[in-house]
Amino acid sequence: MPEALTFPARLARAKFRAWHRGTREADYIFGGFFDRYSAGWEAAELAWFEALLDEDDVDVMAWAMQTQPVPPKFQGKQIELMQRLDYVDIPR
Repeated sequence: MPEALTFPARLARAKFRAWHRGTREADYIFGGFFDRYSAGWEAAELAWFEALLDEDDVDVMAWAMQTQPVPPKFQGKQIELMQRLDYVDIPR
């Protein structure tokens, strides 16, 4: 049975997964959100983000852009922060 990851290891894993989604758009949404907000996260916020990382990128991007309703399990302060999209810095 594998050992449980420490909080710092979970954060590092989440950061990697956030910035390696497969498309530039998803990387900016997930990775930018992680970079902006993760420093203040506790266990509950990290668990929410880890669950979000398991969802399809297209769905999460639609929730972030408010073109689809957010499922109840993801509703709350964190998705509202994600919906601001003020953390996305698109290089020119």
